[in-house]
Amino acid sequence: MATIEECRAALEKLSDNMAGAQGHAGEATALDRSVSCHVKDLDVTFVGRMRDGRIEVHDTLQGPPAEKAQIRLAMTGDDLVALVAGELNFAKAWGSGRVKLEAGFRDLLQLRKLL
Repeated sequence: MATIEECRAALEKLSDNMAGAQGHAGEATALDRSVSCHVKDLDVTFVGRMRDGRIEVHDTLQGPPAEKAQIRLAMTGDDLVALVAGELNFAKAWGSGRVKLEAGFRDLLQLRKLL
């Protein structure tokens, strides 16, 4: 089972990957939205903001997110680490319910460019 530190490191790596995105993927990273990532098996939520092509994690909270972020992710820590490492396909994980992504319709259209 992935630790909180490994999950935070995975989110930092994801942020670094997003910062280097170009083309259509770069357009998707230009969003300015509140973000939460609930790691279900650890029962912690990383909350922050996606802006300027990066994810800034502001806090780590116990339990599910108290406030509804504009972009919400939920998954296990192992799945988060595997996704960022490229070992788990996001679309397949989302389609099977292993990863949950909730956002407004326009945001979902933008975020699909990252896939």
